[in-house]
Amino acid sequence: MGLFSKIKNMFKDNKEDIDTQNTTENAVISSNNSDDKAQKAGIKKYEKGLTKTRTSFVSNLVNLTNKYHKINEDYFEELEEILIMADIGVNTVLGFMDRLRDRVKQEKIEDPKLLKEIIVDELFIIYVNDEVLSSRINYAEEGPTIILFVGVNGVGKTTTIGKLAYNLKQEGKKILLIGADTFRAGAVEQLNEWSQKIGVSFYSQEKSDPASVVFDGIKKAQDEKFDVVLIDTAGRLQNKVNLMKELEKINKVIASLVEGGTNETLLVLDATTGQNGISQAKSFKEITNITGIVLTKLDGTAKGGIVLAIKEEVNLPVKYIGLGEAKEDLQPFDIEKYIYGLFKDFM
Repeated sequence: MGLFSKIKNMFKDNKEDIDTQNTTENAVISSNNSDDKAQKAGIKKYEKGLTKTRTSFVSNLVNLTNKYHKINEDYFEELEEILIMADIGVNTVLGFMDRLRDRVKQEKIEDPKLLKEIIVDELFIIYVNDEVLSSRINYAEEGPTIILFVGVNGVGKTTTIGKLAYNLKQEGKKILLIGADTFRAGAVEQLNEWSQKIGVSFYSQEKSDPASVVFDGIKKAQDEKFDVVLIDTAGRLQNKVNLMKELEKINKVIASLVEGGTNETLLVLDATTGQNGISQAKSFKEITNITGIVLTKLDGTAKGGIVLAIKEEVNLPVKYIGLGEAKEDLQPFDIEKYIYGLFKDFM
């Protein structure tokens, strides 16, 4: 049995409406049932959020499979084009096609229908690559966990911080948001609005040096026993030198107050920008220590293959993905749910 068949079997009971509730008198919902319901809700979000990609990408794959009765070079060329159009990335696709050709030759496969599971399995391997990947936050053992957010303006960085703060609050965490983007007009106000909307604490000082804002904010977090600190930063990638110096200064301030320094530095990318997001990831990786990616607006693009390209080209794990506009729609990244949401109509 191929990998995708195993994943599909894991989710085969997910046909029921997860919003349907048992209203029978004296019904008792166990913690296991609650976990199961949350799992199904997450799967549903992946299915819905990847609809645009699945509709175009998978329909093209199905048409290709039906078009050819025998695998030949024309088939490979059309498959290559479909994968590139899904924004998986040229380099990633070329490597994938080499491996696929080798498997076809070694296993003497002639029928395109027999390639379905192999295609899915090989794309999964691109992301996993024999590594243990986790979308989990690296929490501090003592004191507040410090999460720094970076990314260019317009990618949804501040909104992402608000949504993650909401998720963490639901887990019982005491959250402080720090607005260290003191240069962009409205950035501090926008983050403050999110703090009020979801009911978490906020700290900033307009027109102040970002590093000093971070210093005072973390002192507040330590004094008032906050669990997690989420820090918004400026996104002026046009001037790498200035941005690098600013981030270096912020990281030094954090390291002076917290043993081990920043726990996570998450780069926020807009999935709808496609390969431009890869360029941003490479640029930010040059100027600061990125520990993971948050991919926003994945529901708004037909090129959801960008997830695979990011991992292959910059070797950074995707930790969260945005699958809608609601505050509940920021989801921890799960490669199995992603593969299922992407290919569930293909097999």
